[in-house]
Amino acid sequence: MREQYRTMELTVADLAPEPVEQFARWFKETAASPAIHEPNAMVVSTATPDGRPSSRTVLLKHYDAAGFVFFTNYGSRKGRELDANPYVALLFPWHPLARQVIVTGRAARVGRDETVAYFRTRPHGSQLGAWASHQSQVIESRAELLARYGELAARYPEREQVPVPPEWGGFRVVPETVEFWQGHENRLHDRLRYVRDTPEAETWRVERLSP
Repeated sequence: MREQYRTMELTVADLAPEPVEQFARWFKETAASPAIHEPNAMVVSTATPDGRPSSRTVLLKHYDAAGFVFFTNYGSRKGRELDANPYVALLFPWHPLARQVIVTGRAARVGRDETVAYFRTRPHGSQLGAWASHQSQVIESRAELLARYGELAARYPEREQVPVPPEWGGFRVVPETVEFWQGHENRLHDRLRYVRDTPEAETWRVERLSP
């Protein structure tokens, strides 16, 4: 199983001065493509303090110059691992466009006000689901999960405000590197990576990586 990627060359001159601005350009193009089902789906990779990794797909909910934000149960595996080891990698696998974006950096919890504001925008069922699921914990059966959801649906019917679970909230990934990967024929891909020499540095430099 092999595919030849036929795309336009990606040069340093094509890039925006800041990685989030460049991400916004690619994200806009990706969101407009009918070939991409969920453009904000990303693989979040975390690790324990002794280096045991784990990965899962989550949805990006916000991004700006401060970083990339997603929400989860803080008691989940990723939540526990990020609390113990804040280093994280994000991967946006936009395969139909022969593009990837890889972000590495540090994650920190967002403020409670930001979590509450986002939680209020979620569909009612998703709000109940955040309470019903003790994420990453072992359960006996799906029936157990559905029973918890049913109890919550009875307690908080549609149009009634659901409180925000205390263990649920957001993480903001503050980028240290952001790589833009463009696939090409013969595996001669373009890999352009923004790097900030120190976390306090205000400017980014771009380096080209061999494919």
